This record gives sequence, C-alpha cells and structure tokens, in this order.
Amino acid sequence: MKNYFVSFNALNEFSEYCFLVDKEGTILDVNKAVILDIKVAKEEMQGTQFYTWLHPASILKAENALIRANQNSGTIEIECKLRLYGELFCDSKMYFSCFSLPNDSKKQKVLIIGKNVTEEKKREADLLRFYFVAQNTVNPLQITDLSGKMIYVNPAFVKASGYSEEELIGKNPSVFGSKKYPRKFWDKMWNTITSGKVWVGEVENRKKNGDAFHTQLLVSPIINNDKQVIGFFGIHRDLTEKRNFEKQLIHTQKMESIGTLAAGVAHEVGNPLASISALVQLILRTSDDPFTKEKLDLVKSQINRISKIIRDLVDFSRPSNYEMRLTDLNANVKESIEIVQVGKKAKNITFKSDFDQNIAPIPLVADQLQQVFVNILINAVDSVADKIAQSEDYKGVIKIKTSFDSEHVYITFEDNGLGIDEASIVKIFEPFFTTKKEGKGTGLGLWVSIGIIQSFGGEIKVNSIPGEWTRFTVQLPIYTNY
Repeated sequence: MKNYFVSFNALNEFSEYCFLVDKEGTILDVNKAVILDIKVAKEEMQGTQFYTWLHPASILKAENALIRANQNSGTIEIECKLRLYGELFCDSKMYFSCFSLPNDSKKQKVLIIGKNVTEEKKREADLLRFYFVAQNTVNPLQITDLSGKMIYVNPAFVKASGYSEEELIGKNPSVFGSKKYPRKFWDKMWNTITSGKVWVGEVENRKKNGDAFHTQLLVSPIINNDKQVIGFFGIHRDLTEKRNFEKQLIHTQKMESIGTLAAGVAHEVGNPLASISALVQLILRTSDDPFTKEKLDLVKSQINRISKIIRDLVDFSRPSNYEMRLTDLNANVKESIEIVQVGKKAKNITFKSDFDQNIAPIPLVADQLQQVFVNILINAVDSVADKIAQSEDYKGVIKIKTSFDSEHVYITFEDNGLGIDEASIVKIFEPFFTTKKEGKGTGLGLWVSIGIIQSFGGEIKVNSIPGEWTRFTVQLPIYTNY
C-alpha cells in the first residue's frame, strides 16, 4: 500500500474489515463492516488494543506483524481468528500496512484490512476431505468436464482400468468402453445428466489389456451456485464378485440337478445293464464261434465303459462316507505315480518328482485324493503319449512337485504333451467334456476330481500352452473344513 494518507471515512463502504491503529496497536478508528459484525459501537472500540479483539492463539502473530509493519517492511499478511459478538470467532486474513500523515511524518499509523475467510476455509476443508476420500476409496471415481473429457481419476480408477492417469486425463471415457451398447444407450444417459439429473446403470467396460470388468455406474451432474451444470461426477461399483457369485450359483444349481439325474440314471440303467452283462458272459462261456466271441468281447468292453460312467456319476452324486484321516501327501502322490506307471503308455515317459519333505500330514480322505491324482496323471500320460505317436524321437516328461506356504499345500503336475487350448480350459471341468478322441474318455474324471478337491476346501488351477505343455496345480488348505 502506498504511504499516503487516505481519509478513513472512504473505507466505510468497504466490505472488508478496516482498523486504524497507532504503532502500539491502539485502535483509533474502525469502519462500518467491523461495527456490523462485531456488534460493538465505534466509541467502545476506540482506545482499546487491537489484540483484545483476536483469539488468544492469534495475538502473537498479530504483534509480530505490527512490529514488522512499523519497520516499513511492506504489507504484512497473516491468518488469524477475529472475535465477533459473544464467543464467536471468524477466520480472517489480515494485511498490516504502515503510513505517515503528510504534515507529521513522525506519527506513524498502521492500517489493518481484514477479510472474513470462514466460508472459504470451510470450502477448502470440504474439498480436502473429498479429495482424501476420493483418493483412498476402493470405488473407481472420475470427473469430466462439460464435453465429457476426464479431468480427474482416482487411484482405484487407474487400478481398475489398467491405464495410467496420464493416459486417461483429457480422454473421453469411451477409451475403456466395451462398445457393446448402442448409441441410444449413451444418448439417454447424456440427456439425463445434462438436464441436471442422476443416471444409474450397469455397464461392461474393457481394461487396457482387453479384459472385461462389470460395474454399476452412477453419473451425477456437478452444479454450481447459479444452478448451472459445470461438469460430471462418476462413481463405479465393481460387480465382478457379484457376477462370479451368480455364475457360481448357476453352476451349483446345475451340479445339483446333474447329481439328482445321476442317481436316477445309475438306478434305471445299472440294473438292466447288469442283466445284459450277465447274459453276454453266459454266451461267451457256451459259444465256440470265433466271430460271435469277437463281437461279444466288443459288446463286453462297451458295457464296461458304460459301467464306469455310471460308477463315476454315482461317486459324484452320493455324499462321501469316507473317514477323514491325517494323510501324507507325498506318499499319496508317490503311490498315484506308481499306479499310472504300470500302464503301457507310460513306459516311454520319464516321471520326475520333487517332493518337499517338510509338508506335514493334513486331514483328508486318502482314497479320494488318490483318485484325483490318478485322474490328472492319466490325462497327462495320454497327452504325452499322443505327442510321442506324432514323433517317435520325442522325449515325454511328466514333472510332479509338492510345496507349501503358511496356508496351503500345492501339488503340481506338468507334462510336455499336446497342451490344451484356451477354449477347452474353460470347459475342462464340465461333465462329459473331453479333449480325447471318441471312445477314449468319459469326460467325467476331472469333473469328479474338482468336486472332491472343492469338498476339501481346495481348488484346481490349469495353465497350458497348446503344443508345448500343460500344468495342473492342486491347491489344498492346510486346515480343512472337516
């Protein structure tokens, strides 16, 4: 502020607080804004110390500001709390400026101009709280301008989309859209939010890597004090877990239906099949005709195949009555390998095992667990044998490894056979699905296996590169639910 005298009466029209004090801080005059907010007559304030109208915590800052102003250090700015009427205080920004009268340079005065920033501080605090919540919430958030370009995304949004913040700012949200929705879908949303209303809907988006992620999206217009829309705020609620649960529920209901059907099939088909089998064996014993015996042997093999399917169905549908016992996993896996190695196909395959000897026994049903391991190993042998058939010089290998951490044990079976394509991996645990040639597999082995492992609270994971390798990982909890 320039060092020249200004008639204090001219400051009465200011909306800011104006105090005229001497170099000791004694109030000489105040403007109307002070009188209106503090609600004290001017005469009562004149002659009092300026500091008495401040919060005790602000007095020291004001004293230092007055000293510096008296030293002609320019305009000094501080933040303090000014006492209003009663016990109320307001946040204020105060500016201290020193000046002298033209005809008396020895009598310095200090003009203090204050601005009530209580509402401004409140808005800053609200904004800071919102920013803190937005930055730390697990829900993806985005803010766009009127044209739809993103001007803010929170860390959860960055994580969910797979894009960096730099890749998103300035872009339209369509950058991660799935392009599954017609133009009318988005036009309806746009018309809703531009009219000042909130839009809610479920959408499928695409991550940067192409994976889908489903969210419930709420888009709200941002409206200023003049009731004008100045932007849009979007919040996503991840529906991935919900969708997975729905799929799991449908699958569970499907399995229950199949289990009920299996019990009926086993009863209705099993009895007549036993009669047919007995009749075939009787004819085989009494007939000397080579042609008849050859054809009946074929019929017998197909009867055995049907019987195995029925047994697998019954095993799956019937609750287990096996007793849980502490099971040595390494010994169980070793026995499973020995069972499979007896087969002709396994003779040209090398089995390599790597067992962690520190795995403690865990409560399981040993026979059921061995059934799972044998099923997986038989599939591995078939895959490797088929690849050897394509090239006699090919060295078939099946690697078996056991390991554990603080919560789970892992049994890994890896072969260098034909591999499994991605489309088949999705269906591999479904009943009657098989990648083997017709007549070579029932498609029930892995279906039964996943049911057994899940009953122990575990899971089976499959990874494969077609033409190169396949890896089955059986994961079991160290403490089961039984």
